[in-house]
Amino acid sequence: MEDRQITPAVPGRRDCAQAKVGPVAIGGGAPIVVQSMTNTDTVDVDATVQQVKALADAGSELVRITVNTVEAAAAVAVIRERLDGLDCPVPLVGDFHYNGHQLLSDYPECAEALAKYRINPGNVGFGGKRDTRFSTMIEVALRYHKPVRIGVNWGSLDQALMARLMDENAENEHPRSADTVMREALVVSALESASRAEELGMQAQDIILSCKVSGVQDLIAVYRELARRCRYPLHLGLTEAGMGHKGVVASTAAMGILLNEGIGDTIRVSLTPKPDGDRTEEVIVAQQILQALELRAFTPQVTACPGCGRTTSTVFQELADEVQKFLRHKMPLWRRCYPGVENLSVAVMGCIVNGPGESKQADIGISLPGSGEQPAAPVFEDGKKTITLRGEGIVEAFKERLEQYVERRYGKPD
Repeated sequence: MEDRQITPAVPGRRDCAQAKVGPVAIGGGAPIVVQSMTNTDTVDVDATVQQVKALADAGSELVRITVNTVEAAAAVAVIRERLDGLDCPVPLVGDFHYNGHQLLSDYPECAEALAKYRINPGNVGFGGKRDTRFSTMIEVALRYHKPVRIGVNWGSLDQALMARLMDENAENEHPRSADTVMREALVVSALESASRAEELGMQAQDIILSCKVSGVQDLIAVYRELARRCRYPLHLGLTEAGMGHKGVVASTAAMGILLNEGIGDTIRVSLTPKPDGDRTEEVIVAQQILQALELRAFTPQVTACPGCGRTTSTVFQELADEVQKFLRHKMPLWRRCYPGVENLSVAVMGCIVNGPGESKQADIGISLPGSGEQPAAPVFEDGKKTITLRGEGIVEAFKERLEQYVERRYGKPD
């Protein structure tokens, strides 16, 4: 596959069509969209509504739900209605495998309630059934004016296509490696399926493509090639990224490179949550990737020192953690009441070496005393010292000061 030169990061591929998923625009220069997926049983309406709401409140702009049984299909419209009643308009994406053609045909309320359908061409069907079932899903999408994501996954790649490409490769004078053929099969599967959807009447702007793999270098190579060969919006993500640090680092490494090259229009970080873990973590990581690349701003950023021998106190660590949680907790309300607050910068520093300087560079910052320093914590707002906090109530006092600053700077004038 041909490498592409690294270019400065841009907010979504401007050279591709723009898809609309409900009110959310994808591609064509629109801001890169963050999405996530529930891990509840869709039949459990209460649990699914609760998790969708939590993901949306965390900043997920699309939420995908599993639609795998007749009971799940019947629950979709109820979930949509319940979310609307909670003033949660986040678009729902239906994740279909094996029996999507039947569920979409038999449950029109489900087909109507979903904002987009995810189709996996590797398991729509086999042999003659494949084209019929794929066509049925596209026809339903056309009937209800819904876009589709044609999502290829190397764990369920069309084996007939893979065998065809392997046979062709074996006849080449200079055969390519099996890994290279596998990458090519992913791209071809997505592009051939998209072409078939267009033959059936779907417009290019209603088609989003993805080719999911779990290896960093594989993802980079596949998406470079996919971006070179098509102008469809691309959904980007490392599938089965893993748990904890491994999943975060691998997803960041792979998607950071591609996003910085201008590849990717919507992203998901597919983290394996810890038992009883918070599903919203994957939303926060996706947001942080985009914010670190300066592609989008989602929540105020906290600059905090790592600590050293001068900072034997844990106060600055506790304060930094409290401030980060405080900002996340406040953002659903602040996002509605204080336009632009997501660009706020906050500094929580631990000693006199860099503390005052970093605090002055932030919109609002605090420099806590290090070892042997006077027990005083100056607060800086817009580059100027405004108050010095002392005593055991510094954490709450700074949070109060922070909230006052947000209201004063971003609040609408009376």
